[in-house]
Amino acid sequence: MNIVNIAWKGIKTDFRDIRTLFFMLAFPILLMLVLGTALSNTFTTGLPMEDIHVLYKDTSNSENFQFFITETEKSGIHYKEAIENQDGEKAVKQMKYDGYVEVKEDGIQLFLNNASSIEGNILQGMLSSYVGQSNIAAEIIKTAPDKVESAFTREQPNDFIKETSLLPDKQPGSMDYYAIVTTTMIILYGAMGSSSLIVSERVRKTGNRLIVSPVRKSEIFIGKVLGSLVVNSVCIILVISFSKLFFNANWGDNLGLVSLVLLTEIVFAVSMGIGVSFLTKTSAAPTIFIMLFAQLSSFFGGAYYKIENPEGIFKFITELSPLTWMNTAITKIIYANDFTAAIPAITINLTGSLLFLLVAIISLQRREGL
Repeated sequence: MNIVNIAWKGIKTDFRDIRTLFFMLAFPILLMLVLGTALSNTFTTGLPMEDIHVLYKDTSNSENFQFFITETEKSGIHYKEAIENQDGEKAVKQMKYDGYVEVKEDGIQLFLNNASSIEGNILQGMLSSYVGQSNIAAEIIKTAPDKVESAFTREQPNDFIKETSLLPDKQPGSMDYYAIVTTTMIILYGAMGSSSLIVSERVRKTGNRLIVSPVRKSEIFIGKVLGSLVVNSVCIILVISFSKLFFNANWGDNLGLVSLVLLTEIVFAVSMGIGVSFLTKTSAAPTIFIMLFAQLSSFFGGAYYKIENPEGIFKFITELSPLTWMNTAITKIIYANDFTAAIPAITINLTGSLLFLLVAIISLQRREGL
């Protein structure tokens, strides 16, 4: 019961502290919004395309090209028939149109203002396909005219080629990415709060009162750790919920496993904060150390900008950041359903937590007070 009372007292104290609420709730949400909006273009995987405008002249006396126009206009290609004596090539050179098409009995000519442009490649590809079908139709007419319609209207088999995407389109957008990295970053910063769990008792001179009370050291220690875990977990749940509801951030369909990975990071952050507080001699030292560690981990862990394919010594440095493992694991779980990616992150977090807690427990046992 003493453990629950101590934990509950810590929870109430933290939630009454406006600075704690701002830092753990408002700060990550604002950072998520600013970075996710300002750097949205760096996560764009598609290329915006404007409508393509084509001038044409059809002297083939065939309905095939008109059918081709009708179908391709559905894809954003706009056609305009050239008036009599209009110089189509000149109009293209003057950039009035993206291309000029002359359809004659003996073939098709295409004039482009920039043959290497995306618009030019699209027009070339579509017209090549049209010419290929027209040639096939011409050969069928020579041998079996009654089979022309069925050759182009029957259902085509689609199992000749099996496609496997090595770089799937399912990638995080800017808001999705910064929702993940900001959440993992703010969890690590939560170590600063836990570093003062015992130190604050010493500073306020209340540690001795706790020691002489009918409460064991282990109960005080466990109660404070438990209260800090609850506070940090609630704050992270609120941040995730806010990003999902208002920013439409993608946290995937395996939120349970993602939450487990985040929970182990919370345990690591709280344990690190307590462990560092026992390793240092002054009350200000734990905050300085954790701030420096969290800043470097955030920088090299991709919290401020996306780090892709690091090499050499830079790759080695990024892998020293616990946030690199966290962000990689969560991203793979969400976008690749790779559940095994959680194992390294969970292992690192729990191993680090165990080491810091052992330091704190051994130090606490050697002290007469807190």
